[in-house]
Amino acid sequence: MGLFDKIKHAFVKDKEEEKQTEDTTQETIEEEKADETAETDVAKSPETEEESEETAESTDFPVDEQEEIEEIEKETEEEPADTQKKYEKGLSKTRKTFKDRMNELFANFRSVDEDFFEEVENTLIGADVGFDTSMRIADELREEVKIKNAKKPAAVQNTIIEKLVDLYEEEGEMEVNELNEQQNDLSVFLFVGVNGTGKTTSIGKLAHQYRQEGKKVLLAAADTFRAGAIDQLVQWGERADVEVVRGNTGSDPASVVFDAMTRAKEEQADVLLIDTAGRLQNKVNLMNELDKIKRIIKRENPTAPHEVLLVVDATTGQNAMNQAQQFKETTDVTGLVLTKLDGTAKGGIVLAIRNELHLPVKLVGLGEGIDDLEVFDPNDFVVGLFKGLLQEE
Repeated sequence: MGLFDKIKHAFVKDKEEEKQTEDTTQETIEEEKADETAETDVAKSPETEEESEETAESTDFPVDEQEEIEEIEKETEEEPADTQKKYEKGLSKTRKTFKDRMNELFANFRSVDEDFFEEVENTLIGADVGFDTSMRIADELREEVKIKNAKKPAAVQNTIIEKLVDLYEEEGEMEVNELNEQQNDLSVFLFVGVNGTGKTTSIGKLAHQYRQEGKKVLLAAADTFRAGAIDQLVQWGERADVEVVRGNTGSDPASVVFDAMTRAKEEQADVLLIDTAGRLQNKVNLMNELDKIKRIIKRENPTAPHEVLLVVDATTGQNAMNQAQQFKETTDVTGLVLTKLDGTAKGGIVLAIRNELHLPVKLVGLGEGIDDLEVFDPNDFVVGLFKGLLQEE
């Protein structure tokens, strides 16, 4: 089953559940009306009124306790049941942006002509799916609407979504989204990215997850140019209950990495997560610094680093794309960590990253909690994004 078929299946299932809920609600209303009629007849007896008051007194919860129970039930309903629910909840803002732009596109829809295709291009660019992707979708849409003879807005909108999903699936055929963890050996992950993207927080959350799995984890504070960066990583180390290898502010980052690699081997650690400087004076300095760090790592472990993860902030949209392009030119980035996906309307950037940069997203932030860093699942992403955008034809 292709990705678009999965989205259609999820869409149909949701519609069936909505219909079932409506039917159940209607039945409940009718039953309540019948009960009210019966209670009115019974209420004419004084003895029955006294019994009803006694029963109410014995079964009613105190007001405070009742409110507490209702609050717990509300929290249970709001809590995502699984990862798919997390994606659906986390992508709500992006989904709304797509929906608003689609509504705007079809608000003055008259016919499928050249002006309409230009509007499709502008709509998709505005939804952060990327310039090249938008142009390609518009071109393919020209042929597809002819083949399907799609004329009604619902059919055309579903075709646009189908083209987006098919392209996303096609570009990701050889993509590996799982982290390159080493079995029975040390896994070394190098984190790069500009300051303020959530790099240190992502490291801390990943360290916590590995600790929960029973792994021995070490952190290395190789961003020695900012005292705040070292302190922040130490705080996350305490929170995740893992040790942090660090040096003094301004010390050589490569020496910190060397100490961390040495300790990781001596203590038989399973995972070493290395934080690096967010920004140096220029691209050449940054490239030289990262090359030096990687040489130290390879000298101690020829197969490492096993991942070079670029952390980007999803809320920055096109800026995240530009950062990814720059770092890709600077060092051998193996994958992306996309933070704050739950807080942005620019989640379409995931489509652009795959289709235009051909970099796999490895981890995504779907909330502020310590457990809300998830291994990226392309299927859950596209279903969470597009399921609510399909139209009944």
